[in-house]
Amino acid sequence: MREECGVVGVVKFEPETHPVPSALRLYYALYALQHRGQESAGITVHDSLRPQTIKGMGLVPEVFDKEDLVELKGDVGIGHVRYSTSGDSGIENC
Repeated sequence: MREECGVVGVVKFEPETHPVPSALRLYYALYALQHRGQESAGITVHDSLRPQTIKGMGLVPEVFDKEDLVELKGDVGIGHVRYSTSGDSGIENC
């Protein structure tokens, strides 16, 4: 296998019919993509005013906890898992 990194995006069209927050949807997708990169992970959501981000070094369950993800409000978002092929393995490249 030659997978290197993974990226996923979500758009929530009808919030009242989709009670799962965008950040949690991204978390579950990144968990499924964890095999694409075990070095670091990040999630950013946007609430039409500003982006909010959580990122860190380590596996998806080590970087995020549910309480923090529920606080990320937004209808659109993007997430990633990283396997370093260039650049150092550090938070500045996460």
